[in-house]
Amino acid sequence: MTSLKPYDVAVKLSSHSNDQRLTSTRIRIRIPKRYQQEPIISNLISQYSLTVNIAAALLGANAREDGWFDLELQGTVPQIQSALLYLNDLDLEIWYDSEQDDW
Repeated sequence: MTSLKPYDVAVKLSSHSNDQRLTSTRIRIRIPKRYQQEPIISNLISQYSLTVNIAAALLGANAREDGWFDLELQGTVPQIQSALLYLNDLDLEIWYDSEQDDW
């Protein structure tokens, strides 16, 4: 990811919201240690029907620190948008690669 920017969900909600074609996007999220018992990535798969590839992860020993995950999300635009709203509602830091994101 060359140009990471803070993710602004409002910017991404656009006229593509009815597009049912599969697409993918890369994001990086910081999951605070207070969420270490929450199945956040699992929820992206089960609740939003996304395919999630964990491209990289940085976790502290014994989960004492926040975790960073570099994720590739694959699904329809509405699925990805809903999942990003879920992450935003959890108040997670979300970063995206603006050069690869083609919404």
